[in-house]
Amino acid sequence: MPILDILLAEARNGAANLSDLVRGRGLRLGVTGLSRAGKTVFITALARHLTLLGKNGKNALPAFRVAEEGRVIGGRLEPQPDDNVPRFAYEDHLAALAGPERHWPQSTRQISQLRLRLEFERREGFMAGGSSMTIDIVDYPGEWLLDLPLLQKTYAEWSRETFEASAGAARASLASDWRGFAATLLPGAPEDEGQARQAAEKFTAYLRASRTDSYALSTLPPGRFLMPGDLDGSPALTFAPLPLSEGFVIEPGSLAAMMERRYEAYKTFVVKPFFQHHFARLDRQIVLVDALAALNSGAEAVRDLQRGINDVLGAFRTGNNTWFNTLFRPRIDKILIAATKADHLHHLSHDRLEAILRQLSARSIARAEGFGAQVDVIALAAVRATREAQIKYGKDTLDAIVGTPIKGEALDGHVFDGDTEAAVFPGQLPDDPREAFRGDTLATPEHEADVRFLRFRPPQTPLDTPPAQIRLDRACQFLFGDWMP
Repeated sequence: MPILDILLAEARNGAANLSDLVRGRGLRLGVTGLSRAGKTVFITALARHLTLLGKNGKNALPAFRVAEEGRVIGGRLEPQPDDNVPRFAYEDHLAALAGPERHWPQSTRQISQLRLRLEFERREGFMAGGSSMTIDIVDYPGEWLLDLPLLQKTYAEWSRETFEASAGAARASLASDWRGFAATLLPGAPEDEGQARQAAEKFTAYLRASRTDSYALSTLPPGRFLMPGDLDGSPALTFAPLPLSEGFVIEPGSLAAMMERRYEAYKTFVVKPFFQHHFARLDRQIVLVDALAALNSGAEAVRDLQRGINDVLGAFRTGNNTWFNTLFRPRIDKILIAATKADHLHHLSHDRLEAILRQLSARSIARAEGFGAQVDVIALAAVRATREAQIKYGKDTLDAIVGTPIKGEALDGHVFDGDTEAAVFPGQLPDDPREAFRGDTLATPEHEADVRFLRFRPPQTPLDTPPAQIRLDRACQFLFGDWMP
C-alpha cells in the first residue's frame, strides 16, 4: 500500500479515535473467523448473556470475574457509533435461536456492528464506585482478511500463486473445469468481456466447491467472490487468474490487461476501504475456528486451515498500546483463538481440541507474542446444543453426547429427521496434535474416519434465559475483564 495512503488512513483513524476519546472511548472488539465458524451465534449469545447480567440474580458466566463478584449492575444495547455500518441483526438472530423452529441464524455476509454498555461497580483505585463501559462489537467475515495480502501482490504474482495452489492434490479435481478453460485463453489476445465473465464464473465455482462440507478448505481469496453482496456482477468481481509465465509482459488492451485492471480495482475499492476504515481501529480480537469441519474432512483440510489461520492472524497489527498508539496507530493487544462447537465433543476431548488449535496457529501466536500481544487458545461453544452421557457398547462404556441432529444429517447409514434426539459417540481426537496433520486425505469417507461430527439443532431456551455455554465466560474475562477492575 503506498505510503501516502497509509498516512491519510492513519490521519482519518486518528481523528475518529480522538472523537471517541472525547465522547468516552470504549473497547472495539473484532469478531471474525472463516466461513461457518459460528461468528453470528457467538455475538448473539454474548449479547444475550451480557444484557441479562444483574437482572435475575443468577450469573451464567462464572469465570467472568466482575459478574461472579456480583459487581455488574446491568447491561443494555445502545445505538452504534458508526452510522455508515450496518447494525448487527441481534433481535432477528435471537429469534432464530430461541423461536419455535430453533434454527441457526444466517452466517456473516458483510461487516456489521453492535454496541453494548455494561454498568458495574469498580473495586480498585481512586475511581472505585459506579462506572460503565461500552463494547463495540465489529463482525466481519474472516475471508476478507485473506484479501489483505493481495495489497502487496501484483496480478501476475497472484495468478501464478493461485494456479500453483490449485494444482495440489487437495484441489486439482475441484479446479479442473476452471483450469481447463483457462488453458484455452490467450493472455495476450484482445480483451474480451465474454471470456472474462466465463473465467470468473468457473473460478468462483471452483472456490465454492472447495468450501463445501466434504472438503472444508479455507484459503480461498478473493473473499468477496463467495460473498459478493451489492458487488455481484460488477467488473471488480469479474476477473480470474490467467496462466502467466514468469516475466510475461502485460500489453495494454489485452485480456491480461483487462484482468489486471479489475484485480487492481478490487484492491482499491474493496480491500483497502475495509482495512483503512474498520480493521485498523480494533483493540481486541477473537478469531473463531471450525476445526471440527477440517478434522472431518481429513489431514489436507487441516493443513489448509493452518494456512488460513496464519494468513488471518498475520494480518493483525499487534502489540502493546500506548496513548499515542491508541490515538494514531491502535494495535490489537489481545487475541483469543477459539475452536467453536466444543459441544460436539465430550469434555474429555476439549484439551486435545485446544492442543490441535494451538498447533494450527503456533507460528502466528509466536509472532503476535513477539510484538507484545497476549494470545490465548480455548475450545468453546457460545450456545451449547448437546449434553453429555455415557452409553453401553458391548462390554465398553463410551463417553457420548446427546442432542437433536439437524434434519438430513447422517451417521452409519441412518438419516436423522431433525426432531429426534440421538446419543452419539463422535470418536477420540489424537493424543498427539501432530497426528491431525499427517496424511494426504481429503473428504475422508465416513467409514474410514476416526472422528465424525454431526450438526445439531439449537437447544430449547426461553427468551428470558441465557443459553447454556462452554467457556464463553472465560472468553469474556480474557477479552475485556481487565477493563472492569
